[in-house]
Amino acid sequence: MWMGEEIYDKSLREKIKLRIAGKVDVQLGKNGVTQGFIEEVRLRLRKHGVVKIRVLKSYRRSEGFDIHRLAEEIAGLTGGKIYEVRGFTITLIRGEGDG
Repeated sequence: MWMGEEIYDKSLREKIKLRIAGKVDVQLGKNGVTQGFIEEVRLRLRKHGVVKIRVLKSYRRSEGFDIHRLAEEIAGLTGGKIYEVRGFTITLIRGEGDG
């Protein structure tokens, strides 16, 4: 799933390309979406403009797991926007007005 919006900021576009091709920034495991996890994602969004999150098998085993619903929840809690959901990896970008 791709958010379908064109990214006009050239530096952000380059960061997204590097992040998609590169390593994961944050892993979501058995502890789930904790306050510390949310703060870490917010920090990375503010600092880099893009964050790549891998959902580990220990979290995926939870009942009723839906990657798209999880991506929306994390984006809502962090103020980010979903750029892409591919497999069990979520890529978020900085939301509007997050300087």
